[in-house]
Amino acid sequence: MVINSRNNYVFKGHKALLGGKFVTYGELEFQTKYDIFNKSEVFDWGNSSAGAQQLAFAILCQIGNEEFAKENYSKFTNDIIRNLNTRDWVLTGNEVIDWIKDNAEVEENHQQLQNQKPVKKKKINVVKQVCNELNITQKTLANILEVPEGTVSSWAVKNEIPRLGKKAIEFYIEKQKNQQIVDSYKSFVDLLNAS
Repeated sequence: MVINSRNNYVFKGHKALLGGKFVTYGELEFQTKYDIFNKSEVFDWGNSSAGAQQLAFAILCQIGNEEFAKENYSKFTNDIIRNLNTRDWVLTGNEVIDWIKDNAEVEENHQQLQNQKPVKKKKINVVKQVCNELNITQKTLANILEVPEGTVSSWAVKNEIPRLGKKAIEFYIEKQKNQQIVDSYKSFVDLLNAS
């Protein structure tokens, strides 16, 4: 099976206070793929509903392929999507790839693995995930956000970042990307001037 190479991207889900739900992938709105798999026009998680099955299919289709997604969306819903029972969650492309590899092996070796119980995935800590993505420490994150280090530590313990903190992190990431573009442009201009 071909696996999408953009595995460094993450899926992020958010339930708004008024009940709206949205999912992003690579910081862009993630599409339901309802045109090729029509369980639900909206995503859901933390259960096994039609919306949760639609999310499972869309994620597997994004990272794997349509055929694998159609065959395995139900198991992915029960193993992963049903366990995303928080208001905000993050699921990395690498975690999805690991699940796909594990389950592709299960399909190939079904008779040998019938009696084994599935391994339960650890819940992702959002603060650690953000720090890993940015390659920084919690102390550096606190300095970037201009909040006490204890605040970031409490976010890590509670496994949640307030909405304003998330927005500040998104702005910081965008600023870093823009700075890289500016630096690349300056390097290009310097190279042209040297020629």
